[in-house]
Amino acid sequence: PAAPLADPPAAAESPAPAEEEKHIEIKSIMVGTFYAAPNPDAKPFVSVGSQVDEETDVCVIEAMKVFNTIKAECRGKIARVLVNNGQAVEFGQALFLVKPD
Repeated sequence: PAAPLADPPAAAESPAPAEEEKHIEIKSIMVGTFYAAPNPDAKPFVSVGSQVDEETDVCVIEAMKVFNTIKAECRGKIARVLVNNGQAVEFGQALFLVKPD
């Protein structure tokens, strides 16, 4: 009989949880639909590596036909985008991870 395969090393996970703990979460302020760009033909407000500050628009959340612009409200670089364009989001759900300056 063949020997069972070994689990992959834990270091292969990305990114490391300890590193993510240092990031700031930009959370949804409402229930709605996440849009990364102001319209379907436009480029996204931000992407991984984008520099943001407190006034930077990062996305739009549509709720009941009203489009609400979400600001970063922190300074740093976008480390991860946690939701997909057109995805339904909940109140308090993390949308982005920001590596603070």
